[in-house]
Amino acid sequence: MEKIKIWFRKNWSTAILFAFFVLLLLSPDAKAWFMRQIISTGIMNSSVEKKTEKETEAGDTNTITENFTVADQSGNTISTADLKGKVVFMNFWASWCPPCRAEFPSIQKFYDKYKNNPGVVFLTVNLDDQVSLGENYLKKENYTLPLLVPAGNIPTAYFNGSLPTTVVLDKTGKIRLHHAGMADYSKASFFEEIDGLLNE
Repeated sequence: MEKIKIWFRKNWSTAILFAFFVLLLLSPDAKAWFMRQIISTGIMNSSVEKKTEKETEAGDTNTITENFTVADQSGNTISTADLKGKVVFMNFWASWCPPCRAEFPSIQKFYDKYKNNPGVVFLTVNLDDQVSLGENYLKKENYTLPLLVPAGNIPTAYFNGSLPTTVVLDKTGKIRLHHAGMADYSKASFFEEIDGLLNE
């Protein structure tokens, strides 16, 4: 026992680092917390594409090219084809996915800021094998984002299998942001980009 104490005194930083990595391996919540620290730096964020000069001159003539339908827990459906004139924030996630868990607090903040804006629609699409897993996760974390599930095939233009994936459609239905991986959506710079889309 004395040898262990001596070793720990000499190598306490190594022991703490080892314990931290074990915790990251075993706990999805710890992994999500660590990833949240990384995305808070902003190094993993992507930006909303700006309209080209040609698109600006052409005006609002673009049409929605990909139709995607989701359903809420009551069976009501929402189709992207019906959302022209609105900015659509689409996020594909699963409760078992640590990067999804890492970015969810920022998505909740973004939702809280824009949920009463009729020009913004949130399609937070749960891809758990059982909907109850996503529902339980949202309840446990006190998230109020809508729980939606695919009501048909997901176009590959929106999602190609990488979780999380976030897509932002402008008012014409054009994809203006497509980001596979975690990001922070609670930053003022992202809010400015959404406001820019609302004012186009």
